[in-house]
Amino acid sequence: MHTEDQIFQLMDEDELSLALINAQYDLRKTQGQKNGKSLIVLVNGIELAGKGEAVKQLREWVDPRYLQVKADQPQVLGEKQTFWQPYTRFIPAQGQIMVLFGNWYSDLLRTTMQTGAIDDAQFNVYLEDMRVFEQDLKNNYVDVIKVWFDLPWKTLQKRLDQIDPSEMQWHKLHGLDWRDKKKYDTVQRLRERFTKDEDWLIIDGEDEKQRDQQFAQHILQALKHCPNHPVRAKGRWKQAKIPELLQHPSQELAKTEEYKAELKKLSPQVAKALRSGPRNVILLFEGMDAAGKGGAIKRIVKKLDPREYEIQTIGAPEKYELNRPYLWRFWNKLQTDDDICIFDRSWYGRVLVERVEGFASPAEWQRAYDEINRFEQSLINHQTVIIKFWLAISQEEQAARFKAREDTPHKRFKITDEDWRNRERWDDYLKAAADMFERTSTEQAPWHIIATDDKNTARVEILKTILKQLQAD
Repeated sequence: MHTEDQIFQLMDEDELSLALINAQYDLRKTQGQKNGKSLIVLVNGIELAGKGEAVKQLREWVDPRYLQVKADQPQVLGEKQTFWQPYTRFIPAQGQIMVLFGNWYSDLLRTTMQTGAIDDAQFNVYLEDMRVFEQDLKNNYVDVIKVWFDLPWKTLQKRLDQIDPSEMQWHKLHGLDWRDKKKYDTVQRLRERFTKDEDWLIIDGEDEKQRDQQFAQHILQALKHCPNHPVRAKGRWKQAKIPELLQHPSQELAKTEEYKAELKKLSPQVAKALRSGPRNVILLFEGMDAAGKGGAIKRIVKKLDPREYEIQTIGAPEKYELNRPYLWRFWNKLQTDDDICIFDRSWYGRVLVERVEGFASPAEWQRAYDEINRFEQSLINHQTVIIKFWLAISQEEQAARFKAREDTPHKRFKITDEDWRNRERWDDYLKAAADMFERTSTEQAPWHIIATDDKNTARVEILKTILKQLQAD
């Protein structure tokens, strides 16, 4: 049944307000709990249909301190930015409610109406990507509420006749002239392509009292629905085979003079390739502790200006990050003005350390592979090249490097008791890495396994790989 067809009855306003406030406070109590969730409300619709009035009334019925509202004019979708990037920092934490007046649907409508750059096929692709993104939010305990406030053409014209001319500037949603019947019909035709989905609530904006209550009651139902998070995964897990390279890294040593010559030749070539073109580049490093991620990164940026790149060193998530989708902290580290972004550890922690140490439930880490693939593909579709490295060394070499760090004053900070403890889970990490390779190495974002106990060999191979993938793209 479509949401607009569900049975609706007016409530006593005081009773509705009390129910909303109680549900609002119950939602706040779920933060960090096994049923914790947040609510994001996407408000869209015909101009003068009462969107602002309905949200204003909702704010009067609830505790306004705990209802966040963000209103922006619709933006034109860009080639280098995914549709979700402008909004990720506003994804609410568990226990919170966020209302977005400007959102990815209004951006899609404006881009289609104003630029003509999106044809029917591309429109459908955007819609499917949006549905998938929203499902990933829901799977990570963000409830997505989608509302379209509708208004017949004749009623819209009457309201336009009555509006103060000085307020007209606030009523240019999607940049349209709402006196133009042809444009009105086009908006209606386009929006019907997504509001036909059952998870949309369509509200008739003609009756103000019914409009406000229908909106508020819909929010109330969403607030009251806080089921426990699933813990068990569906189906039986099939472990991937561990690559031979991970179990037996190369022991061959590079000759010092040859290494220096290669480094001198490759460093400027890599810097030039990283700068080339309008694309963004993400370099991502995972691997065993002390495998040489930091040293490799140092050689990559040697010929780059510090203003040209950003290095993100990823550790355990902060408490405020744990109350949002696990990809949230990475979404917000990717900005379109950072052409080169280097990750020393990354979103793959979900299927590595969080899996091995039990910080993520089986349901969470097992669905993460597909979520990560979709995340990376959306970036690739918007002029981003992703180059992923796994640095592998032997257990014996790791122990030697740990000991060397302990004996070197300026490197001692790099080694902790936890690093030594993690060696006990070596085989578990290899299994997790094997599953990661099998499930997230894609044609456009393959994994590059650099398996050697020699740091110099690894650094040269990394530079060569970066050069090769950038030239291929």
